[in-house]
Amino acid sequence: MSHVVARRWAREGTRRGLAALRAEAVGVVVAALVVGLVLALSSPASAPWATGRDAYCYWMPSLGDPYARSDWTAPVAYVYSPAFLQGLAPLRALPWPGFLALWTAVLLLAVRWLTGARLWVAGIAFATFEIAGGNIHLLLAAAIVAGFRWPAAWAFVLLTKVTPGIGLVWFAVRREWRHLAIAGAATAAVAGISFALASHAWLDWLAVLAESAGRTTGTWSAVGIPLAVRLPVAVAVVAWGARTDRRWTVLVGAMLALPALWYGSLAMLLAVIPLRSTAAPWALGPAPARAGVPAVAPAAITTPHRTSA
Repeated sequence: MSHVVARRWAREGTRRGLAALRAEAVGVVVAALVVGLVLALSSPASAPWATGRDAYCYWMPSLGDPYARSDWTAPVAYVYSPAFLQGLAPLRALPWPGFLALWTAVLLLAVRWLTGARLWVAGIAFATFEIAGGNIHLLLAAAIVAGFRWPAAWAFVLLTKVTPGIGLVWFAVRREWRHLAIAGAATAAVAGISFALASHAWLDWLAVLAESAGRTTGTWSAVGIPLAVRLPVAVAVVAWGARTDRRWTVLVGAMLALPALWYGSLAMLLAVIPLRSTAAPWALGPAPARAGVPAVAPAAITTPHRTSA
């Protein structure tokens, strides 16, 4: 009887393995087509259907004066920290088509990481407008997922969109001070190195933040709810999730806390898949016990994969 069960499990494993390979192959083909389509539609840049507009904002600025164009309601503007531009320097050295192709591929790989092979194509469809524009919301989602295992990943969030860093309330509520300290130290280290290389740009960035934080008017592509209204809701969502061990609330809270709630930013919701998954190639240990929060083994955070359950 045990041999019959073993053979049945072997057949089932083979079937699932072949299905996963097929899904992966289809995903690769679709991703390649998407890269080609994004490149084809990126010119002329003045066309209403032009792709890569947000990506162009990361390729275009000069490190000497990155905030020469910093009105985010304009078609071309850069408003993230100098550290982001410095980190992209090798990629920005490429001609515009090469940059756009590689940047789009990075976003597609972020979708793959968040959804797993089986849902990759569906994830690409869900994030179509985000991929076409080339914003960083998918990378923010990936950083938030990774941040549960590697808190240093929060540096990416804090040095780009800034306010989604409200997700760190999770660690504070749960008194996971070590994780909170790692996130802060990593951010400070990156910012310190960047400041040493371009102090003038950092002073300019602080001025840009003061001027543009929370603006939601002047563009049709953002939900017109001010940050001052969304931020308290975001804090409450994350704090509730921390007390009830619901990691997906960190993603939702971070999305609500975006400086501008772009319609394309809804693609961040793909991160709910790994944050609710019970399959874990790499998983966090049990959450530490503290008053009001029982010690439980958290939902696994993994290189995204979802079970058939």
